[in-house]
Amino acid sequence: MSSKFGHYFKVTKPGIIAGNLISVAGGFFLAARGEIDWPLFFATVIGLSLVVASGCAINNCIDRDIDAKMQRTRNRVTVTGKLSVRAALAHGLLLGIVGFALLVVYTNPVSVAFAALGYVVYVGIYSLYMKRHSVYGTLVGALSGAVPPVVGYCAVTGQCDAAALILLLMFCLWQMPHSYAIAIFRYKDYEAAGIPVLPVAEGIAKAKRQIVLYIAVFSLVTVLLPLSGYTGAAFMVVACATSLWWLAMALRGYRRGIDVTSWARQVFAFSIVTITLLSITMALDFNAVAPNLLVVSP
Repeated sequence: MSSKFGHYFKVTKPGIIAGNLISVAGGFFLAARGEIDWPLFFATVIGLSLVVASGCAINNCIDRDIDAKMQRTRNRVTVTGKLSVRAALAHGLLLGIVGFALLVVYTNPVSVAFAALGYVVYVGIYSLYMKRHSVYGTLVGALSGAVPPVVGYCAVTGQCDAAALILLLMFCLWQMPHSYAIAIFRYKDYEAAGIPVLPVAEGIAKAKRQIVLYIAVFSLVTVLLPLSGYTGAAFMVVACATSLWWLAMALRGYRRGIDVTSWARQVFAFSIVTITLLSITMALDFNAVAPNLLVVSP
C-alpha cells in the first residue's frame, strides 16, 4: 500500500508543487497586508496545490513517450508501468475536481479564472501541442507557471489590480531563463526526445542571449512592486541585489573557455534562490495601505 501511495504521489511532481506553494503564499500575504484570513489561506494553498498536482499527473500521461527517451525522466512511474496511464489520468482528474471545488467554494471568480487559465494553458496548449512542436513552447509554459502567485493574491483582493499584473509578468519572465538554463544542461535529453527547446532548435549561443535579455527585463519588472507602492524598501533591496547578481552570473556565460553545462546549472540554481527570496520578502515587506492603481473587477 505504501509503495502504491508513493507512485500516486510521485506522478504529481511534488517538487513543482512545493515551489508553487512558496509563490502562492507570497502573493497571498502580499495582498493580505498583515490581516491574514487563515481558513482562506489554507483553502487557497490546498486547492491550488491539488490543481497543480492534477496538471502534473495528466502531463505525465501525455509525455510518457518522450519521457522514456530522456535520462532524467525515464524512471517516472508512467514510463516504467508502475502506475498505469489510466490510473494516473483518473488520479489527476480527481485531484483537479477537488482542487477547483475548493477554490470555487472558498475564494472568488478572479482566482478561479486565473487557476483555470494556468491549467488549460499547461495541460491543453503546452503539454498537448506547443512543447512538442514549437520553440515558443517555453513561453507558453511560462504563462501557466506564473499563475500561482496571482491566484494567491487575487484570493484576498477579489480583483485583478496592478500588483496582480506585475506578479504575472514578473513570474512569467523569471520562468524563461530558468527553463532555458535547464534546457542547456539537459541538452542531450531534449535532443534525444526531439523537443524543440531554444538551445536545441536554434543553438546555445542564442539561448545565452535570451537568458541575459530575460533576466535584464525581469530585473526592471521586479522593482515595479515597490515603485508602485505595493512593497517597501526591503523588497527593493532584495530585488535589486538578487536580480543584478543573477544577471552578472548570466553574463559570465560569455567568458572564453567556460564550461557551459556547469554555468547553466549555476544560473538555474540561482534562479530558485532569486524567486524564493522575492516571494518571502514580498510576503513580509508589504505596505499597509494598497495604492489606488489599475483595478479590473469581475
